[in-house]
Amino acid sequence: MAARVPADARLADIGSDHAYLPVALMRRGLIAMAVAGEVAATPFRAAERTVRENGFEARIRVRLADGLGAIETEDGISAISICGMGGETIRDIFEKGKSRLNGSERLILQPNGGEPELRQWLMDNGYRIVHEEILRENRFDYEIIVAEHTGPVAYSPEALYFGPLLMPARSPAFLEKWRRVLPYKLRTLADLQRARQAVPEDKLRDTAQQVRWITELLG
Repeated sequence: MAARVPADARLADIGSDHAYLPVALMRRGLIAMAVAGEVAATPFRAAERTVRENGFEARIRVRLADGLGAIETEDGISAISICGMGGETIRDIFEKGKSRLNGSERLILQPNGGEPELRQWLMDNGYRIVHEEILRENRFDYEIIVAEHTGPVAYSPEALYFGPLLMPARSPAFLEKWRRVLPYKLRTLADLQRARQAVPEDKLRDTAQQVRWITELLG
């Protein structure tokens, strides 16, 4: 995440928890200022403590707010980071806080699942994905998605599912992820087919489509 934050950025870290990311970037002299936003009181106080202990009260503003409500116009934010939430939750944060976006921010996102839904929102709102990578830690796969507002952009349903940059790059980590996912998807499809009458047709159709895509991807 840190490597994708532009130099001298004015960063809003949403769901900042202990404010570890903005503090780490500030200690390395990589950002100009930051907002650490938290919706819950306990992590908000933890973030305040981290900022205070590192002497950055003047340069990192810790705010108790819901999502992008932590951002004020005068902050002049140039980058927004959100990590450790589901892709649909991140999507909902952006949708709810659209009025707080100025269109010039770089979005640095690390969703825990729900990547296709997040990519769909980015596409629908004119954000081009400029970088994607996949990491594996503690037996979990994590994707990093970096996007910038460019105006209209179109991705195919398959690109939204796999990632428009991850899919053609076909990195070893990417292929290994989908090798692990395929057996799970096949079991899910078999379960849905057995319970066909109790399953919405679109759910069965979508799962079958995903199995076909993954099978073709792995060749």
